[in-house]
Amino acid sequence: MRPLPRRLLAVTVSAALVAGLAACNRQPTPQPEGAAPKAAPAAASTKPVLGTFGFDTAGMDRSVAPGDDFYQYANGGWMKTTEIPADRSSFNSFTRISLDTEKQVRDLIEGAAKDKNASGDLRRIGDYYTAFMDEAGIEGKGIAPLKPTLDAINAITDVKSLSNEFGSELRADVDLLNNTDYFTDRPFGVWITQDIHDPTRNIPYFVQGGLGLPDRSYYLDPKSAALKTAYQAHVQKVLELGGVADAAAKAARIVALETAIAKVHATQEQTNDVDRGSKNVWTQEDFAKKAPGLDWATFMGAAKLGGQKDFVVWQPEAVAGISKLAASEPLDTWKDYLTFHALDRASSLLPKAFADEQFAFYGHTLNGTPQQRDRWKRAVSMTSNVLGEAVGHEYVKRYVDPKTKARAEEMVKNIVAAFGKRIDALDWMSPETKAAAKAKVEGLQVAVAYPDTWRDYSALDIKPDDALGNAQRAEMAEYQRNLAKLGAPVKHDEWYMTPQTINAVNIPLENRLIFPAAILQPPFFDPNADDAVNYGAIGSVIGHEISHSFDNSGALFDAQGKLHNWWTPADFKKFDAAGQALAAQFSAYKPFPDLAINGKLNLGENIADVAGIATALDAYHLSQQGKTPQTLEGFSPDQRFFLGFAQAWRSKARDEAMRNAVLTDVHSPGRYRAQTVRNVDAWYDAFDVKPGQALYLAPDKRVKVW
Repeated sequence: MRPLPRRLLAVTVSAALVAGLAACNRQPTPQPEGAAPKAAPAAASTKPVLGTFGFDTAGMDRSVAPGDDFYQYANGGWMKTTEIPADRSSFNSFTRISLDTEKQVRDLIEGAAKDKNASGDLRRIGDYYTAFMDEAGIEGKGIAPLKPTLDAINAITDVKSLSNEFGSELRADVDLLNNTDYFTDRPFGVWITQDIHDPTRNIPYFVQGGLGLPDRSYYLDPKSAALKTAYQAHVQKVLELGGVADAAAKAARIVALETAIAKVHATQEQTNDVDRGSKNVWTQEDFAKKAPGLDWATFMGAAKLGGQKDFVVWQPEAVAGISKLAASEPLDTWKDYLTFHALDRASSLLPKAFADEQFAFYGHTLNGTPQQRDRWKRAVSMTSNVLGEAVGHEYVKRYVDPKTKARAEEMVKNIVAAFGKRIDALDWMSPETKAAAKAKVEGLQVAVAYPDTWRDYSALDIKPDDALGNAQRAEMAEYQRNLAKLGAPVKHDEWYMTPQTINAVNIPLENRLIFPAAILQPPFFDPNADDAVNYGAIGSVIGHEISHSFDNSGALFDAQGKLHNWWTPADFKKFDAAGQALAAQFSAYKPFPDLAINGKLNLGENIADVAGIATALDAYHLSQQGKTPQTLEGFSPDQRFFLGFAQAWRSKARDEAMRNAVLTDVHSPGRYRAQTVRNVDAWYDAFDVKPGQALYLAPDKRVKVW
C-alpha cells in the first residue's frame, strides 16, 4: 500500500520493485541507542476508540443494501457528516490518524525547539523547526540563500557546463526541498539499491524526470489544457518573484521545453512494467552511444558516479530523449528552465510570496485545496521528513507501547501462515510453482513499528537561522548516504518509512515488509477492538503487503529478490488471465462521467487488495479456532470483518484531487477498494448478497488470484 500522492521518481522503480498507541506528553528517561522503548502509561479506558466493538456503526447507512453499494452501506453516514478540512485536498482514514500523530510530533518537535539544553538529534530537530518557523528572518534574506545555485546556472555557457549542472543536482530517493515523495523535477533521478539481476550487490537505477506537472499526460492530453495554461502562469509568476526579466516569454519557452520532455517520457504503464525497465543495463560508455547530446563524462563526474561501472536505465527512451533535447534546445531556455525549478523547488523556504504562489498552484489549482496549511504544520511535516528517524526515535520512546508491536507481529505471523495455506490449496498451480512460491513466503522478512538500529545524523549541520541551507545540506547528506551503498555489502535493514508514517510497504527486491508504528492505530488497529474488526482492517493491510510479493510485479521476483521467472508457462498464463480480468473489472468504474479507473495502472494494488482481504479472513478464522463465534450488535464475526475492511478505506476528495489521483496514483480510490469484497465468496454469505444486486458477480466472474 503506497498511498502517497506524487511518487514519480521511485514509483518509476520502487512501485515496480519496492512497492493502539497511548499518548504521553512527558519527557521519557533517555535510553541507549537502538533500545526498545518503554511502554507508555496504560490508557484509562479499555474501550475501543470506535463504537463498542471497534467499528463506527453510526457512520453506516443501513438504508443501502450491502449488495448494491457496500461502501455506502458501511460509510454512508460518515460521508454525509464529514467535511474535508480547508487545508487538505482529501480526508480519509490515514488523515484521521495523521491529525493525532501530527499533534504528538508537534509536541515533540516544539519541545526540542524550546529546550535550550537540548543536544544531539534533539538539538538538530529543534533547530530545523526553528529555522523553518523564522518567517521574519526568511523574509529579510529574500532569495539571497539561493544565490549560489542561481549563479551556477547563470554561469552555464555550453553543453559541457549544462551537463555539469545536471549532474550536480542529481539526487536519490526523495526531493526533500519540495517534500513530494519520490517525485523529481530534475532532468533525471537515481535510486540506489539491490541489483535486480544480482542480489549480492547494489546498483544505481537511472530514471526519468524534469516535469513540473505530475505526469506527461498533463502536457499532452487536450483535457488538461486548462491546467497546462495555469501552470504556465505559475511559472511566469515564480520567475517574476525571482526578479527574472521577460518572465512571460520565458515561461512559455519553459513549458514548451517541458512538453518536449513529456513527449519522450515513458507512460505510467510502461514505467510499471518490470521486464521492460529492468532489461536496460548500460555501462558508462553506453550513455554517450545510446543517449547522445549531453557530455556524460562530465555529468557522471559531477554526480559522483564516475567510478560506477553500470546502471539499470529504467526508461531508456526518456533518458535518450532528454539528452538529445539538451543539445538541440537553446541553452538560454535550459538556463531559464533550471532557474525556474530552483526557485519553485525552494519556494517553501523562501519569502512568503513564493510559498503562497506554490500553494496557489500545486495546492489550490492542481488539487482543489481551499486553504494553505498553517506554517507550524508545514514545519512539523518538513522536520519529520528531513530528520525522519531522529524524530521517529523520540516518537517511539514517547508514544509506542511495545505490547502493540508484539500483537501486530503475532497478527503478521498468522497472516503469513494463512497465505502459505492458500498457496497449498490452489488447484490451478503446479507443484513446481507452488514450491517456489512457498519458498518466497518462508523467506519473507517483516519489520514492525520501528527499526532495531537508528540512522546517524551526527554529521548533518543544522542551523537555527538557515532554513534553505538546512534543507540543501540534508538533501546532499541523503544523496551521499545512498552513494555510499555502491560497492558496499547489500543490507536489508533500511527503513524506507519512518515510525511516525501512516503507511506500509513491500520491497520485492528484498522480500521484506515494513509496517511503521503510526499505522497501528484506529481504525486500522485498536488493541481493545474486536479481533474481527482488527483482522478486517490492519489484517487486510498486512495481507495486502504480503500479497504485493505475488502481484503482477512482485510475482516476477524470487525468494532472494532477484528478477527470476520461477513460474511454469502454464501457471503464469493462468495468473496473468486472472490479473487481466481484475483490470477489466476496475476499468469499468467511473469516478467521473469522462474519466474511468485505469485498471492496468492499478493492477498490482488491486491484486494485493483481493488477495490481502481473503488471506486476512483466513487468518482470522484460524485465530478463532476453539472459540465460540459471537454476534455483536446484530453483526456476525464475518460481517464485522468486512465492515472493518470497508471502514479502513473511508475517503472523501475534492474533484481536482480525485482527478489527479485517478490519472497518476497506482491505487484505486477508497470507494472502489472497499468494493473489492465482491470477489470474496464469504462476503456474499455474510450479507446474503443475491443476483440482481449491483455488486453481485456470478461465482465464475469473481477474481481469485491467490
